[in-house]
Amino acid sequence: MQVLTTPIEGLLVIKPQVFEDSRGYFLESYNKKKLESYIQSEFIQDNQSQSCYGTIRGLHYQLAPYSQAKLVRVLSGKIYDVAVDIREKSPTFGQFFGIELSCENKTQLYVPHGFAHGFSVLSEKAIVFYKTDNYYNAALERGINFTDPNLKIDWKVDLEKAIVSAKDKVLPSLTDAEKNFNF
Repeated sequence: MQVLTTPIEGLLVIKPQVFEDSRGYFLESYNKKKLESYIQSEFIQDNQSQSCYGTIRGLHYQLAPYSQAKLVRVLSGKIYDVAVDIREKSPTFGQFFGIELSCENKTQLYVPHGFAHGFSVLSEKAIVFYKTDNYYNAALERGINFTDPNLKIDWKVDLEKAIVSAKDKVLPSLTDAEKNFNF
């Protein structure tokens, strides 16, 4: 496994070693021992979603003490995955990192605590799978509007035609969103 840092501290890109032959391929998508010097999260829940082209999900997070670190990958299709640093006093507060994750590149994104997370679907359909280190808690779920003009995220899809939940359309800006993360 190759672990790459990003311009935002704590956010990691993970490229598994893929073994291919005439039968197909094999890879380790997660190996605690190989990743323990990079990721201290104890994953306890797996989530999976299927979405069609043009869907934007996010930007979501949970307040501490129920915040979630995530290890995100794509089982089918292609997405543009985005993480926004919402850790107060972080030198990269309010900055985002985006990366294309697909079933072809098999790349994963590790999103630590203190980040809002979302993605847009770039293929006809996409199946996204991610591990979390805390359980879902509806009472502490929060979000940031995907169209926040201060973030300037290019979601790689036509926003006029984007498929977005009613809940996500009315999320507040980063400035107005409730946050309780420190750097």
